[in-house]
Amino acid sequence: QVELVESGGGSVQAGGSLRLSCAPSGNPYVAYSMAWFRQAPGKEREGVAGIDNAGVIVYADSVKGRFTISEDNTRTTLYLLMNNLKPEDTATYFCALSDRKWLLESQFLKTSTYQYWGQGTQVTVSS
Repeated sequence: QVELVESGGGSVQAGGSLRLSCAPSGNPYVAYSMAWFRQAPGKEREGVAGIDNAGVIVYADSVKGRFTISEDNTRTTLYLLMNNLKPEDTATYFCALSDRKWLLESQFLKTSTYQYWGQGTQVTVSS
């Protein structure tokens, strides 16, 4: 069973930065795709950024130029560097993993693409 554990959330002021980490364990797949999602209270879960096995990356328009998704060389840890944070970025952030190696652009930020989810880490941005 694949388990995903997020870390790195916290509280910052607007304009600040945070880096989230996600470490998959028990992963039976040689190759896979991963992504970050977020969910604010009363809102649906939305895709933030995704990366597939080929290294193709897709960002939500709302975070382009501010957030960067990356992996370490062995693909054992997924990161999300968040710069210039805004109050509207406040949400619980989730790491997700799909057993699909390559994704169509339309698939990267859809919840239905991913089979495994972490428990989430809270990010709070104050104005």
